[in-house]
Order: sequence, then structure tokens, then C-alpha cells
Amino acid sequence: MIEQNNKKGIWLMVLVTLIFAAQDGVSRHLAQSYDVRMIVMIRFWFFAAFALTIGYRQTGSLFGALRTTQPLAQAFRSILIVAEICIMLVAFVRLGLVESHAIFASYPLLIAALSGPILGEKVGWRRWSAIGIGFLGVLIILNPSGGVFSLNSFWAVTASLMFAMYGLMTRYVSRKDASITSFVWMGITGCIAMTAVGIWHLEPMTVADSGWMATLCVVGLLGHYLLIRAYEVAEASAIQPFAYLQLPFASAIGIFVFGDLLRTNVTIGASIVVCAGVFTLLRERMKARRPKVAS
Repeated sequence: MIEQNNKKGIWLMVLVTLIFAAQDGVSRHLAQSYDVRMIVMIRFWFFAAFALTIGYRQTGSLFGALRTTQPLAQAFRSILIVAEICIMLVAFVRLGLVESHAIFASYPLLIAALSGPILGEKVGWRRWSAIGIGFLGVLIILNPSGGVFSLNSFWAVTASLMFAMYGLMTRYVSRKDASITSFVWMGITGCIAMTAVGIWHLEPMTVADSGWMATLCVVGLLGHYLLIRAYEVAEASAIQPFAYLQLPFASAIGIFVFGDLLRTNVTIGASIVVCAGVFTLLRERMKARRPKVAS
């Protein structure tokens, strides 16, 4: 059994957010020149091999981790995440990293809001208040009077909603399946789904962009490996709030590499969304600890 070390887990999560921010930067660079379906397809070829390797190491069988009593739910969850990745890449190109991540940061609030009607979880008035305040922050980001508010913004809004649904589906399948089962299903199903869609959009890449594509795959695998390690050594509730660091990291890449603008309304709205999201996560952590204290 791995010894729990929240401090180590937090530092791993910080590194993971930095790696994923860099991954988003490379993804945007490639998506500006190539079809996003091809990019995601190639990513999932490598990810599927990685998932099977991890699954084999943990279960001792190449396909042992795929055993599940809820294949339809696992397949739907996996297709949902690959579709979300494709949509988010479009948002990176059309909206930029800063605005896309500012809107995407609302997904924990969407998970909290939808966990009641979909999963039957109880959401107290404090968390409902935080959800309401967070969505107010999203409206500030969208700025209905101008700025970010456009058809392009709905790519990021849709990606956020889809990722929230993916999070809820992950909670749902985790009631019966181990996390490694969900991980392997995501890799294999995502690979099959994206190959069926992306193979028709395969096109030659320049030598330089082939290098960036290889970098994207390696960086993505490293990020997922470190994320697994972070959840192995620390409590999920302790490190999850630090996932928000991907927002400033990705925004810095967007500003200094791609010349994205940092609008005042985006800064204010994103700050509100992050504060509301962190509060929601902390409330969930307190709620989870109450039964342990009572026992």
C-alpha cells in the first residue's frame, strides 16, 4: 500500500497542470493547421497503448481491466470525453486559451449543480449559493454587451458542459468499476471512436509539426501518468483545488505565445468562478469527512 502524502500529491498536481497547459498550447498550434479529428485520433493511439500497459500492470491481464457490468455507460462516458476534447480544441483556435479556460473553469460548478438531479446527491444551500455566484462569474466572462460573447464562446461552454457530464458519468461507473477499468475503457473506446472518425481526415504533416505531434503525445502521457501518481499518494479532495492552476498556466501561454488578450471582464469573471469552484470542492471534502469523524 502506498503511503499517503498530501504535500507530495499537491506538488505533483501543480506539475500536472503545468504539463496539461503546455499540452493545450501545442494542441492549439497544431489545430490551427490540421483537422482536430486527426490530432485527437493520433493522441488516442498513443493513449490507448498507455492505458493498456497500465491496465496490464495492475490486473496482470491485457484486457482484464476491461471487464465491467456496465459497458454501455463506460462506452458513452469514453465517447463523451473524446468529443469534448475535439470541441475544446476548436475553442482554443476560435476563442483563444485565455477565454476558453476561463469558461471551462466552471465545470466543477456544473458537476455540483447536476449531481443532484442525475446522481441523486444532496446539494446544500451553501453549495447552491456558490454555484449561483460562479455562474454569475461566467456571465461576466461572456460579457453579453460585447467582448467574448459570441458564437465562438459556445464551443467552450459546450466543452465545459460535456466535461461536467463526463465527470458525472465517471462518478456513476465508479460505483461498480475500479478506476483502472474506467481508465482503460476511455483509452480503448476513445481510440476506436476517433479512428473511425479521424482516419478520413488524415493528412501529411511537416517535419516540424510531426515533432510537435510527437511532443503532444509524450507530454499527454506524462501528464496522465503523473496525475495517476498524484491520486495514488494523496487524497483527491486535498489536491483537486490545485487543478485550477491550469487556468493561469494556460493563460500565460496564450498571452505570451499566441498573443491572446487578457480582458478585464475575463479576469474578474474567472476569479469569481475559481473562488466559487474551490469553495464547492472544499464543501464536498467537508461533507465526505463527516461520516469518518462520526465513526
